[in-house]
Amino acid sequence: MLSDDYSNEIIIEVEDILPGVQSHPSSNQSVREMAQVNSRVSMVSSLSDVEVVDYQTFSNRNEKRRSQLLQFSTSLNNSMSQTLCSPECLGIDTSHSSHETIQGQKLIASLIPMASRDRIKAIRNQPRSMEEKRKLRKIVDKEKSKQSHHIFEFNCCAQCLNSISRAYQRSHNSLSELLNSISLWQKTLKVIGGKFGTSVLSYFNFLRWLLKFNIFSFIMNFSFIIIPQFTMAEKNTLQFTGWEFLTGGGYFRDTVMYYGFYTNSTIQHGNSRASYNMQLAYIFTISACLITCFFSLLFSMAKYFRNNFINPHIYSRGIAKLIFCWDFTVTHENAVKLKQKNLSTEIRENLSEIRQENVRFTVHQQLTRFFAHMAAWVVSTGGAIACCAAVYYLAEYNSEFLRMHRDPGAVLLLPFVVSCINLVVPRFYSLFRLVERYEMPRREVYVLLIRNIFLKISIIGILCYYWLNIVALSGEECWETLIGQEIYQLLLMDFVFSLADSLLGEFLRRIIGMRLITSLGIQEFDIARNVLELIYAQTLVWIGIFFCPLLPFIQMITLFTMFYAKNISLMNFQPPSKAWRASQMMTFFIFLLFFPSFTGVLCTLAITIWRLKPSDDCGPFRGLPFFIHSIYSWIDTLRTRPSYLWVVWIYQNLIGSVHFFFILTLIV
Repeated sequence: MLSDDYSNEIIIEVEDILPGVQSHPSSNQSVREMAQVNSRVSMVSSLSDVEVVDYQTFSNRNEKRRSQLLQFSTSLNNSMSQTLCSPECLGIDTSHSSHETIQGQKLIASLIPMASRDRIKAIRNQPRSMEEKRKLRKIVDKEKSKQSHHIFEFNCCAQCLNSISRAYQRSHNSLSELLNSISLWQKTLKVIGGKFGTSVLSYFNFLRWLLKFNIFSFIMNFSFIIIPQFTMAEKNTLQFTGWEFLTGGGYFRDTVMYYGFYTNSTIQHGNSRASYNMQLAYIFTISACLITCFFSLLFSMAKYFRNNFINPHIYSRGIAKLIFCWDFTVTHENAVKLKQKNLSTEIRENLSEIRQENVRFTVHQQLTRFFAHMAAWVVSTGGAIACCAAVYYLAEYNSEFLRMHRDPGAVLLLPFVVSCINLVVPRFYSLFRLVERYEMPRREVYVLLIRNIFLKISIIGILCYYWLNIVALSGEECWETLIGQEIYQLLLMDFVFSLADSLLGEFLRRIIGMRLITSLGIQEFDIARNVLELIYAQTLVWIGIFFCPLLPFIQMITLFTMFYAKNISLMNFQPPSKAWRASQMMTFFIFLLFFPSFTGVLCTLAITIWRLKPSDDCGPFRGLPFFIHSIYSWIDTLRTRPSYLWVVWIYQNLIGSVHFFFILTLIV
């Protein structure tokens, strides 16, 4: 370590070499100060000396010499030029010390004026150890703070902004760390990613992402629709039998669960002049939920597309980062083992993807694969069309069937058949992999996703046609509640089938593959089929939120339960036989959720609000020719109030303008 004794020796040597300068006190003092400052700066500039620099030596010096270190590029050189003509004329060998001093000056001078983020990045890029970088950062921060103290007399506003910026950065980092620490299922997701890779992990991330959507929708509906209705709710006189949990009817019909229970009057308590219009609250709350979901989907798609397609080298972890980077904050033994396992899995995925991209096929192999793919597509498309036709004819027959059978369980016929189709047909699609034999697992997942989304969205489209053209026009009392009940039954039946398949079906498949038919082996986690189950259920929730405002709460329970059920059922699966990186999967999942799922929901609800006549005896829109007439009446009322003309202008130029929707369509 460079001690004070060593510095004194430097001063003595300079005094012996410069006897002629001793007659000038000012020159002698300048040379001493110059040698001491050079020795200090050389400690910072040399890679080997940074390791032994004691930060306290800087704090124990007087203010004069510390200011000289800060102003090395100006005052030091000026004093040298004034007292000495050149180092060579004084007989000083400065070849090594001058080089170190200059390098230290350049390093500190370049770090001090930088912004905080740029300075940290520059220090991080230095070829030094972590301890050296920490000490260097402390030195520069201290000199920066002293410089800021002097500048404060002349530029107080700049220092205030700098302090605010630093405080904001610290608070932002602290908030990010807090959110990461309390994030739902954070540790469980790390374990899943370490054992099964990012491909299986993408399913659980997507499930958690959907859960946030439903939490927000439930909070909105509960705050602005359900709570106000509770203040005017009458006592339910129907008897609870227990069938309500399966059918959604009976006692639940006269609760806040369905559209028909809500009042169409304006809520006003006592002599208070404040009032609450349930018609506007109902339609605006549902619209706010859908609009928020719309922009959230667009933002998420843009973010994942940027990270995984436009700039993957910046936002993804390449092989070099995986091999040569380590998080030194991980110190716990179990955390270190989990981190090592995750890194090992990611390295295998990257290497496997590079190897798969270099595979080449002969012309004969390419033709064979082409015809196999064409045959698989023809069979899958024909199967989907047959299933849609079966659902359509069953839906038409369902009304007559319910008139003939008054059994409470008869209403579950249509949901049962639809759930059976959604369970069996995707498994049939998964068998095509034995014929197609995709070399890249990601491509196989994409193909299965497209086939399954075509099947499930087609079935939902058939059901929407049945609801809007048969149920809504059948003259049934409170047809909105009937649609809400059928969507509830579909959602519940799909959840029961998925839960039974996860806990029982996959376990039996594992026993068969291990004990009875060993050639089958242990199955792999079917990402496409499980993801499409989530998209199918979420599409039903978005359609039914207008007819059953409590559906987001029900979906919250099902998603929360399915996460733990799928996590438990992972013991029945083996890790993917072909490791592959699934960084782009979330982008594709969200795109499928947006189109055709969410766009189809918007079309269905738009037809309902603009084209269908509400029931005359139930719901907040009873007595109106169309649902949208509640907005028309409200706008007409605002026209008579000068203080609300800006709302009328927004409606006329946005909601009521064809050009606005045309521009919005182009943007999307």
